[in-house]
Amino acid sequence: MSEKPTYEDLEKRVRELEKADFGRKRAEESLLKSELLLSTHLLNTPVGAISWDLDFKAVEWNPAAEAIFGYTKEEATGKHATELILPEDMKELVDDVFQDLLSNKGGTRSTNENITKDGRQITCDWYNTPQKDADGRVVGVASLLHDITERKQTEEALRISEEKLQLIIDTSPVGICTVDPLGNFVTTNLAYEQMVGYAKEELRGLSFFDVTHPDDRPNNKKLFQDMFSLKTTDFFVEKRYIRKDGTNIDVAVHASGIMDAEGNARFGTAFVNDITERKRSEQEKKKLQAQLIQAQKMESIGNLAGGIAHDFNNILSSVIGFTELSLDEVEKGTHIEDNLQEVYTAGKRAKDLVRQILAFARQSEEKLKPIRVDTIATEVLKFIRSSIPTTIEIKQNIESDSLIMGNATQVHQILMNLFTNSAHAMEDKGGILEFSLKDVVMDRGVNREKLDLKPGNYVEIKVSDTGLGIAPEIIGSIFEPYFTTKCPGEGTGMGLAMVNGIIESYGGKISVNSKPGQGTLFVIYLPVTRKRQENRPYQSEELPTGTERILFVDDEGPIAKMGGQVLERLGYIVSIRTSSIEALELFRTKPNDFDLVITDMTMPNMTGDNLANELMKIRPDIPVIICTGYSKKISDETALKIGIKAFAHKPIVRADLAKTVRKVLDEAKGLYC
Repeated sequence: MSEKPTYEDLEKRVRELEKADFGRKRAEESLLKSELLLSTHLLNTPVGAISWDLDFKAVEWNPAAEAIFGYTKEEATGKHATELILPEDMKELVDDVFQDLLSNKGGTRSTNENITKDGRQITCDWYNTPQKDADGRVVGVASLLHDITERKQTEEALRISEEKLQLIIDTSPVGICTVDPLGNFVTTNLAYEQMVGYAKEELRGLSFFDVTHPDDRPNNKKLFQDMFSLKTTDFFVEKRYIRKDGTNIDVAVHASGIMDAEGNARFGTAFVNDITERKRSEQEKKKLQAQLIQAQKMESIGNLAGGIAHDFNNILSSVIGFTELSLDEVEKGTHIEDNLQEVYTAGKRAKDLVRQILAFARQSEEKLKPIRVDTIATEVLKFIRSSIPTTIEIKQNIESDSLIMGNATQVHQILMNLFTNSAHAMEDKGGILEFSLKDVVMDRGVNREKLDLKPGNYVEIKVSDTGLGIAPEIIGSIFEPYFTTKCPGEGTGMGLAMVNGIIESYGGKISVNSKPGQGTLFVIYLPVTRKRQENRPYQSEELPTGTERILFVDDEGPIAKMGGQVLERLGYIVSIRTSSIEALELFRTKPNDFDLVITDMTMPNMTGDNLANELMKIRPDIPVIICTGYSKKISDETALKIGIKAFAHKPIVRADLAKTVRKVLDEAKGLYC
């Protein structure tokens, strides 16, 4: 192959041809100018231009090639490509490509790794084409190339960055999704897929509206449209998702638009957090706060009940005490005796009622005793008849007089609560309230097993109404504490919960059956006891007596008077004081004139326990009995620690007082064993 003329040679030949034949001169001049123009272009182009001969040695090497590889034209000319720019592992592959070019198979496009003069590895984009002579024979290969190393590095860095970003997205605990302007899912991460319960492929055919709760869609759609219409760039919303399995979850969504170069929102990206537990905790917190407020109310009521019980016990002490004194004096068999017996019975019943109030105030349990449900039910039905509208008819069918182990006041509360609820359900339109009481035997049947009751004899109590009924979605919650369907101020939500608690503490069960608009039926089963205990009228009995000297202290004049009379009839010598200060002064002047002191606990100026302390400072061996209607300050244990010999709980029945006084006096003398 002849050496290709240089730029200088071409310029020289142009000058010589100017003197030649005009026609030939014009043709050659045109050709030479074209070659000169091409050569000038190759000299100035930023694209590397290299010509190779048939042996794959460099023939042409333009300045751009010099800049790319670091070899000058003189250094590169005549050298094989493998010596100049090819890595070892590329030589065979490139040689095969070169041979294909020489065999006139057409041009090739490839991206190869190359080596520069200083040993750097670069990446070049090559376009190679066969060179032919005038006869069409291949005489070499022409190559154009770009150094794309920087671009490739940028692309690689971008690829790595995208992979890292995708890894972060895929491993993020936050649900991430991208949607198009119609809301269709474009991309989702694993956390989002697990959140909604759909696989990635399933979500491709859905929109985010499909997983949004129907009630939340209108508001969510508006926010979505505002974002794509550029009324807002992003939005935050809490809503509900419907998972694939049909369950609902609460989510917090922060969505923003992805803009194109013109500033139009092309996609929307949302970051989604499952806040179901947080919502549940907030609801639980609100519920607990409501329960705390209710508990505080109940505590206040308890304190109030304790105060009322104290005052009421003082009244009952006088009522029962003076009634007992009168019954001892009245002629037997007269109407006066009968009337006094009724007063005495009512006083004892009131005493039990106050004990229940105190049990509530102290949050303690009262001992159970045999009681008849039929007599309590009859009383409650009489009371409820006078307190409900006449449009409500009451039907009753009482077939049992069996006894249960319970508390009369608690059974009264159970029936009162059920009757009141039934009446409330019928107050608008009226109806029928029906009560039945009968004996049943629980064997091994289905009913017993369903109620989880032990085999045996039970009283069955049924309370039904024809009122509004109970909705199916709430019937399972009616026995829960603080649950109520009444408006604020109409109920505490403790009624049926209390009823259920009392019944189960008796070993019984309560069930409910109701349909909206068809009324409600409550059925209660309470175990029957074989013990029989009837309320007996007052009977005079032989009580222990004595001749000792007693100081009786109570700030209530009637109680002091009644206590003095009771003790004097038992033979004792009694000094009465209605002031603890006066009692202390009397004792201080005559400490040895008394064998026993009986004092009320709650008194102005000086309480009973403080009075006892002062008395024992004067005379350590003086026995003291404290009477109390209700006190949170002192208990049996604390009383014994400070030397109190006994407690007498108001209202004091004469027999109890007589026995307590005699016991304490005998213990003081060492006679009691």
